[in-house]
Amino acid sequence: MRKGAQEQEPAYVIHRRPWRETSLLVDLFTLNHGRLSVVARGASGSKSALKAQLQPFQPLLLDWVGRGELKTLTQVDVRDGPALRRTVSLYSGLYLNELVQRVLPQADPHPTLFAAYIETLALLAETSDVEPVLRKFEQAFAAALGYDFAWDLATDTDQPVCATQTYCYDPEQGIVTAVSVGVRLRNLPGHTLLALAGGDFETIASRRVAKRVMRVLTDYLLQGRPLNSRNLFTHQRGERHES
Repeated sequence: MRKGAQEQEPAYVIHRRPWRETSLLVDLFTLNHGRLSVVARGASGSKSALKAQLQPFQPLLLDWVGRGELKTLTQVDVRDGPALRRTVSLYSGLYLNELVQRVLPQADPHPTLFAAYIETLALLAETSDVEPVLRKFEQAFAAALGYDFAWDLATDTDQPVCATQTYCYDPEQGIVTAVSVGVRLRNLPGHTLLALAGGDFETIASRRVAKRVMRVLTDYLLQGRPLNSRNLFTHQRGERHES
């Protein structure tokens, strides 16, 4: 094997765009190399099969060469995987890809997150109720970056959450009892936090709190970088309201 060569690496396309005249620049999420970019030479040509193969949400085994940050793709093997046929599932998958592309450091392997990504795609293919699925992936994503927290533990006191009290949320500390400089959310009911700790992402109260907390956390990780997929969700909700 040539230096800098990689063979049969499990990967997913998270973004692609034209590169020079006939090629594609493809951003990947891989098992052993994390997020990286490859050039698919000739992939945008009319006779190339690569353009159809290099699709988001499609399990791939890839070969590439190159010792710099930008690799050159040499082989693509397509594997069977779940299809995101519902619009809401497709938008959700695009949201996952944007998070990975915009936040995950390059060339930083996260095999546990890669497994969570595969599991999330499978769940999105099976359901139209995507909120619980997205919340769980967001928490796995944050944990991979060192921002994991427990719903049922107040980190400022190191005490379990009490059902009758209200709490705050700080992206750098997690659930806290006191209002401090970093606190972004207040008035989070203890009984709802305990329900989330028990895996309840189904009730209206749990969904509302989980969405508020994870939105603050993902915005913090994004550091002002926009997510186009959020606009797709907003547009879809507007269409449902009009119909």
